[in-house]
Amino acid sequence: AGINHMAWLLEAYDKDGNDLYPEIRRRAKEMNAADKHKDMVRFDYIEKLGYYCTESSTHNAEYSYLYIKPGRWDILQKFNIPLDVYPRTCCAQIERWNKLKDEIMNGGNVVHERSKEYASRIMEAMVTGEPLIFGGNVINNGSIPNLPEKACVEVPCVANKNGITPTRVGDLPLQLAAMNSSNIYAQLLTIEAARTLKKEHIYQAAMLDPHTGSELDIDTIKNMVDDLIVAHGDYLPKFN
Repeated sequence: AGINHMAWLLEAYDKDGNDLYPEIRRRAKEMNAADKHKDMVRFDYIEKLGYYCTESSTHNAEYSYLYIKPGRWDILQKFNIPLDVYPRTCCAQIERWNKLKDEIMNGGNVVHERSKEYASRIMEAMVTGEPLIFGGNVINNGSIPNLPEKACVEVPCVANKNGITPTRVGDLPLQLAAMNSSNIYAQLLTIEAARTLKKEHIYQAAMLDPHTGSELDIDTIKNMVDDLIVAHGDYLPKFN
């Protein structure tokens, strides 16, 4: 439970009911000390915050102020954080699309296979009544009491003929709630900007974003927001 891209594995037990987290924490610390690997940020979270986070290490580094900082290449190297992963991913994806297009246009078969996405399974559960438990993003409304009520949270949900019912998780450990909240308020301010069309809320959302704040001073953030609004002006409403 938590928020999208920052949800936490709160409990882990074996089939006999033994708590696995002490062993998970020991192994995470041991593996980070032993050698470089692709999940070093997540494993550092396990050691420092006590819990496993669902998102990849590269994404985790972007959602906090702890790992990506100006001039601190030593941190990037220590935790094996590649800053070019998304351009490389996009290039590889475009290459796959082009290859698939060529195959289809040259007589290849078009197949329709169920993906791992939830949508079809949720619809199936609502039609058949066969319940589906999945991690869903819903308005909080008390599912996690120590996060803001209006936040979009990620919690276990049940889909059946009654629709989608979120579960009440209860309070997160305080350090996890703090990490989630560092992103939630920037998200809520972004929504407020869209609702009110007040540019000041865009500035505030950018200033409060933990990653942005770790990289830039307040005036630079404001100027960059202005530049982005101009660059995307044809696609945006008119902000006051």
